[in-house]
Amino acid sequence: MRIGVDLGGTKIEGVVVTDEGEIVARQRMPTPAADGYGAIVSAVGALVRGLEREVSRTCPVGVGTPGALSPATGLLRNSNTVCLNGTALDQDLSAELGRRVRIANDADCFALSEAVDGAAAGALSVFGVILGTGTGGGIVIGGRLLSGPNSIAGEWGHNPLPWPTDAELPGPECYCGKRGCIETWLSGPGLAADHERVTGERLDATSISAGAAEDAKARATLDRHTDRLARALASVINILDPHVIVLGGGLSNMPHLYSAVPERWGAPIFSESVSTRLVQNHHGDSSGVRGAAWLTNAP
Repeated sequence: MRIGVDLGGTKIEGVVVTDEGEIVARQRMPTPAADGYGAIVSAVGALVRGLEREVSRTCPVGVGTPGALSPATGLLRNSNTVCLNGTALDQDLSAELGRRVRIANDADCFALSEAVDGAAAGALSVFGVILGTGTGGGIVIGGRLLSGPNSIAGEWGHNPLPWPTDAELPGPECYCGKRGCIETWLSGPGLAADHERVTGERLDATSISAGAAEDAKARATLDRHTDRLARALASVINILDPHVIVLGGGLSNMPHLYSAVPERWGAPIFSESVSTRLVQNHHGDSSGVRGAAWLTNAP
C-alpha cells in the first residue's frame, strides 16, 4: 500500500492505494492556509497518520501540489497557495513524518495516474493536459514521470498560442508577465474572457458549454476554443509525438473535443497521418491524488 496526498488551496485529500490500484481509505480536511505554512505541514502529517491508523500500517507517501520544487534552490515555487512558495516542502514533510516524502506538480500527478492505470494505461508515452482554472501538463514515458532538469516538463500553458491569427495578436495578458500564453486562451477563465471580448456577455465556461446547443454565440466561442486547442496540441505532437494525450480538468467534460480537435490538428502536424489518441481521463477528480500515490514507485 502507498499513500497519495493532494495538497490543494482549499482542501487536503489523502488516499491509501493498493498495488492493484484500489483505494482502500480516503480522508480529507480543509487546508489551513490562513494559519500559515507550519499549520499546513502539521495538517498533512495528521492526515497521513490518520490514514495509516485506518489501514494499520506505515506507508510510503507522495504529495501533489500546485507549483514545483526548484532544482536550483530546492524550494517550492509557482504555487497558488502562496505561503508554500520559498519553502523546502519535501524536507519539512519528510521531517514531519520521519520518512522520505516525494513531491510533484499536480498536473504531473494527473498524467502519472492516467498513464499507470487510467485512460492511457499501457501507452509508451503520455501527455496529460489540465484544462481548468489554469492550463497545465505532464509527461510520462515508459510509466515514469519526466520532470526535466528545470522541473518544467509539460508546462505547455506558458508557451505562446501557435500559428496565431492577426486577431489573436498580441494576445491577452498572462499572470506570468507575457501575452498570448496558451493558458490565457484555453483555460476555463480564458474561454470565458474570449466569449466576453467577442460578445460582451459575461458567462463562465460551464454556462457557455451548456448553452451552445441553442446559442450561436456560445457555439462560436466553443469553435474558437476547439481550433486553438487543436493548434496547441499539434505543436506538442510535433515536439513530443506522444502515443496518447489525456485531457483533465473541468473543460475535459466537453464531449465535442474528442472528435473535433483531432479533425483539426492534422494540418499543422508535420506528418502525413496522425495516430495519437486524444482521450478523456478515467479517474476524474481522483486522478491527482492517485498519481501522488504512484510517485512512491519512483527509484
